[in-house]
Amino acid sequence: MQKTMLLDQTAWDLVLDANGDIAVATDPYSIAQDVASAVRTFLGECWYDTTQGIPYWQQILGESPPLSLVKSQVEAAAKTVPNVATAECTIVTYTDRAITGRVEVTDSLGNTTTATF
Repeated sequence: MQKTMLLDQTAWDLVLDANGDIAVATDPYSIAQDVASAVRTFLGECWYDTTQGIPYWQQILGESPPLSLVKSQVEAAAKTVPNVATAECTIVTYTDRAITGRVEVTDSLGNTTTATF
């Protein structure tokens, strides 16, 4: 079972449980949340591993690349999350300064969840 710290869906910040401790999410939601975090990470943003993330500044935002490139980058980032077997990206909005969408992921047990970004 995969666990991760539960994040508020609006503020993308930690949530406390009824005891005042940091709340924890479990499968399958934890996988979807971790995928959403991976997709929201800009290349170079993680100081502990600058190879993680999507090259938003370098190749996507303000550059108008083909949607196939954006989708492949999002799907590749989703597949870096442990236990993700498949990922399929759908772009909802795409402008020079903003991109939103969803990634349907299937985990190694066959559970399917959707992560939004």
